[in-house]
Amino acid sequence: MNIVEESLTIDGLGIGSGSRELLQRILATTRQCVLAMDRETRVIGWNAAAQDIFSRNGRIAGRRLSEIVRDLDLHEAFRRALSSGLTSEVRLELIDTERRKFDVHVAPIELDGRNCAIGFFYETTRIDRLESVRQEFLSNISHELRTPLTSILAFVETLEDGAMEDVENNRRFLTVIRRNAERMSTLIADILELSLIESGKVSVDPRNVRLHEMVDEIFASLRTKAASRDVTLFNDVQPGTAVFADVIRLEQMLVNLIDNAIKFNRESGSVVVAHSREAGRDLITVADSGEGILPEHLSRIFERFYRVDKARSRDMGGTGLGLSIVKHLARLHGGEVSVRSVLSEGTTFQIELPVHAPDHSSD
Repeated sequence: MNIVEESLTIDGLGIGSGSRELLQRILATTRQCVLAMDRETRVIGWNAAAQDIFSRNGRIAGRRLSEIVRDLDLHEAFRRALSSGLTSEVRLELIDTERRKFDVHVAPIELDGRNCAIGFFYETTRIDRLESVRQEFLSNISHELRTPLTSILAFVETLEDGAMEDVENNRRFLTVIRRNAERMSTLIADILELSLIESGKVSVDPRNVRLHEMVDEIFASLRTKAASRDVTLFNDVQPGTAVFADVIRLEQMLVNLIDNAIKFNRESGSVVVAHSREAGRDLITVADSGEGILPEHLSRIFERFYRVDKARSRDMGGTGLGLSIVKHLARLHGGEVSVRSVLSEGTTFQIELPVHAPDHSSD
């Protein structure tokens, strides 16, 4: 904790040792950034947090507030505290190597019978960022649910208005209603799944999993979808290959990646699942022969609701949450997921999992 160590006399204001001790005790009560000012708005007390935030241009002792931070609302708050004894609440935003936001409480304080002022800076950067994420999440959910719901309501109204008797179209209308209802159900399930994972309520039970056999089973369940797009599936995992993972969660990750590789592939394309082991990590890759992904999208592709091609994703029935779920499940295993892509050649997703010693008691 830093404090002015000698009696300061600034424009006739003397701060004695007793007041210095009192001021130091006040500063020691909080881990938040604190600045104390004399009547000329010169710094007479500060703590380590204030030194870290405001010392970009050297020491802050004895410097004017205007020299260490340029914010008119903050300057006015200290002025009111010094001249009128008024307490103020202001918002402060600092932009240096990163953007930081603070709620600042400025209040008058008397030292040796002299009017001073003290400011407590409560950083809200993380809270503001979380609030922004929350609002964006709610906005995305509302939009994603509204689209299929609007379609359902429109076709229900059409059927109620007489289309039930239209044998030629009523089945088609019901198919559209079912498809959109299933889309809403899938979205809600993915939201709940992601919420459970992010809240730490999902755990993994790793054991040896026969990867070749698992990939074969996933291919069998997705073969009809692949055939509808003339996409060929290749299992390049060597028979007998085992990885240490939660069998249900590994299957969930692979289904997400393989399903995406089929959906966003080109006609008569291919999907290849392979495995290798390097530096104590099992590497599982899912490669497609699609159009590839632009570089500016790659850094955000694992974000919730982020889509490279929004219109196409919705047409394909995607929720925009699958890759985010894959990312979180990989990290639950102590691993990671990554992506690389070449335009016009295709995209490869890679799951990295830690290698563990074989457990012969597990399946």
